[in-house]
Amino acid sequence: MAESMKGLKRTHRCGELSGSNVGETVTVMGWVQKQRNKGGIIFVDLRDRSGLLQMIFEESDCGADNFAKAEKIRSEFVVAVVGTVEKRAGAVNENLATGDIEIRAKEIRILSEADTPPFPIEADSKTKEELRLKYRYLDLRRPDLQGNLILRSNITASIRRFLTEEGFLEIETPILGKSTPEGARDYLVPSRVHPGNFYGLPQSPQLFKQLLMCSGYDRYFQIAKCFRDEDLRADRQPEFTQVDMELSFVDVEDVIDVNERLLKFVCKEAIGLEVSLPIPRIKWIDAMNRYGSDKPDTRFEMELTDVSDVVSDCGFGVFTSALENEGSVRGINAKGQGAMPRKKIDALIDYAKGYGAKGLAYLCIEEDGSYKSSFAKFMTEEQLDTLVKAMGGEKGDLLLFAADKNNIVWSVLGALRIELAKQMGLIDENQFNFVWVTEFPLLEWDEEDKRFAAVHHPFTMPMDEDLSYLDSDPGRVRAKAYDIVLNGVELGGGSVRIFQNDIQEKMFEVLGFEKEDAYNRFGFLLNAFKYGVPPHAGLAYGLDRLVMLLVKADSIRDVMAFPKVKDASCLLTNAPDVVDEVQLEELGIAISQKEEPVDVEA
Repeated sequence: MAESMKGLKRTHRCGELSGSNVGETVTVMGWVQKQRNKGGIIFVDLRDRSGLLQMIFEESDCGADNFAKAEKIRSEFVVAVVGTVEKRAGAVNENLATGDIEIRAKEIRILSEADTPPFPIEADSKTKEELRLKYRYLDLRRPDLQGNLILRSNITASIRRFLTEEGFLEIETPILGKSTPEGARDYLVPSRVHPGNFYGLPQSPQLFKQLLMCSGYDRYFQIAKCFRDEDLRADRQPEFTQVDMELSFVDVEDVIDVNERLLKFVCKEAIGLEVSLPIPRIKWIDAMNRYGSDKPDTRFEMELTDVSDVVSDCGFGVFTSALENEGSVRGINAKGQGAMPRKKIDALIDYAKGYGAKGLAYLCIEEDGSYKSSFAKFMTEEQLDTLVKAMGGEKGDLLLFAADKNNIVWSVLGALRIELAKQMGLIDENQFNFVWVTEFPLLEWDEEDKRFAAVHHPFTMPMDEDLSYLDSDPGRVRAKAYDIVLNGVELGGGSVRIFQNDIQEKMFEVLGFEKEDAYNRFGFLLNAFKYGVPPHAGLAYGLDRLVMLLVKADSIRDVMAFPKVKDASCLLTNAPDVVDEVQLEELGIAISQKEEPVDVEA
């Protein structure tokens, strides 16, 4: 039967006590991790968010009633214990922060009893994630998850502290807004007051923060909730948190400078990581050519090599037809993997096909210097030697090649590079490599719509020297855009914004927006720009991703309190769920048909 804690006040959290508290009478409260009855003496491990602490119950110290209660408790009971801090009589537990002390209990109160939980509350749980997410309130008791969320709180506090001292103002922007095209599907909220009309949940505070620049709040930031209805993966959720900022009267260098110092400050405060400044930069085109990715992992080498010129006159049709179709032939050198079994090479080929490759050409350099290759019969010995030399090939190496349009070749080899690095153990998990990626393309050709689309958003400023190409060669125009990448994951991105009316109108023209259409979509921002708009730029981080990388978690679900699974559902609350007919009638909504829910694993 549960007891009251009346008359007791917690003096310490479990993990806050140390040898310096020996001799003190303390009151601790928490969950029972484990109870061990040795006959005449009972050991209890008590847990709270700060850690574990061992209690000792002997009837001579605590009396018969308290000893009887200690005999009754089991895992996950919530208890309060009053006792004296002592040095451990037994062996010191070196793996525990409080491993050299224990509490000799004088009193215990059972504040809440507990059923046996569906899985053990322990770090590095082997329980299936679906079950843990269903009972997330129990999962969140695990010390590793608690550590992640505590670190997340500390990181958020550090960000606020730094930006406030840099003169930023924290301003909230609306959650219920207008549906605007920002690259993903919006989540829509029906309006009861305006039947048939919908709010759009923000994919980002982009337009509002630009309006704040128009309003004179020259340094804004926000820890903002954002929503995107898109396919999920390990580092993506339907609702996520951004560290959002915008600055006036700045250019690229100003934004990069303040954010480099922010990252240095946060990483030092959070995990003691020293980030060297300046952070390296790489232009987008160089990142694609070298790493096959605009979010390069620079912790290892194995860079791409363009061998288009080397194979232009060879007899291998896969290579030559790719070049004839304005594509390229590129390769990567998996050092020391020349003896890889054919079965494993075939698995890599299948892997590459998942990224758009029609196939993958390979060449193994045997230890005797001979070649074993899928295309050797189409090339002369001299051509093969030249190709191997261009790839930096040596005895025992495996050379892998992709031939197609550049975007496919980059995608295939960029993904293959990461996969091989994992298989070969080339990635140092204790290394943190930041890199800025700059000079992104402003526009990309949409083959389906037969027009150019904005790579970032339609308010991204072109680079000054490329403005003339907006008319003559739009695909050549580079943007004043920048991404910050950590260990192959995009942490955040931003750009300098267009603030001149003539450039903005030209941008809409290139994107195929009629003036009326542009005003229908973005009128409130364009109208604001008529009344004096400062030059401005911004950046937004994915807070969840930053925390995920700093704690070395495999998924952002491990750094979010109540995440959703791959089909965007919540296993804890069963959201989304049906609502009653009265609610639908109030909103003027009729459900045409109900589809059976898809069974999707976490």
